[in-house]
Amino acid sequence: MNQTPPSVFEPATKTVSPFSLRRVMVIASSSVTQLVRMKTFYFLLAFAAIIVVLMSLNPPTTPAGVLSTIKRISFGTMDVFAWLFAIVSTALLIPKDIEDRTLYTILSKPVRRIEYLIGKLLGVLWVIAISLLVMYAVCALALWSRETLYIAEELEAMNADARYSAENVGAQIALIEQQGLRPELGIAVLGSFLKAAVVASVTIFLSTFASSSLFSIIISVLVFIIGHAHTMATSFWLYQTDNSLFVQLLLKVVKIFIPNFQLYSFSHGIIQGEAVAYSLVWQMTGLTGVYLVVFLFLSLLVFIDKEF
Repeated sequence: MNQTPPSVFEPATKTVSPFSLRRVMVIASSSVTQLVRMKTFYFLLAFAAIIVVLMSLNPPTTPAGVLSTIKRISFGTMDVFAWLFAIVSTALLIPKDIEDRTLYTILSKPVRRIEYLIGKLLGVLWVIAISLLVMYAVCALALWSRETLYIAEELEAMNADARYSAENVGAQIALIEQQGLRPELGIAVLGSFLKAAVVASVTIFLSTFASSSLFSIIISVLVFIIGHAHTMATSFWLYQTDNSLFVQLLLKVVKIFIPNFQLYSFSHGIIQGEAVAYSLVWQMTGLTGVYLVVFLFLSLLVFIDKEF
């Protein structure tokens, strides 16, 4: 008796994995392309212009003071650009996909919603990382050129003056090098990236239920500002309520939804030439990972009930 293969009656079905890193990377790469097409890298020109202006200034201070000023302004600008870009770009991505109906096409395929959210966030983080690296390269070049020039000038002037001993020359050069280009400055760039990553995760959570991109941007900026007043507000509330247990529990909940961005200020000391506390850096990296997981989970809870 002839038997017909089961495949004639039952169409072959391909099992879709519950989570695919490949699908996440495809969404992330498409998000990078989308952000590039939105001309988001134009702010790098503004940063380059700021560096050019800084390099043209010659304030009446010591070489170490000039280098310190260049670092403070450059890294402060990098930090502002990073978190502003994290807010604006993340707030625009999901609404843009809905407007272009790209989201409907993506979710009609075997793509999990968590994969879509992770891919979008990862794409934003890639662009932030690339932007920070480019800005750091420009800043490093400016610092190195000024540092080299100042060291050469100081050596020439001090060696020509018999009043300066070898110890005096070495101390002056060490002071300039401390405020110049150092490998530890890369940790300060990492601090800006970690802060921007948390800001982006907060914004992607808001964009899952916000009525418009403008609303997400405004609320994200408010969260960022409030997050810098954590310590002061917590101390005030606890003082006014005599360390009430209810207020303590409420503050713990608030700290989950409004991250304490003051914790990322460890990079300020590094910029001024202080030693790096690597244990703190690892701690902040782990805390950033926790924030990303929490806000991605909250985003999924909202996004999974959306009808697309």
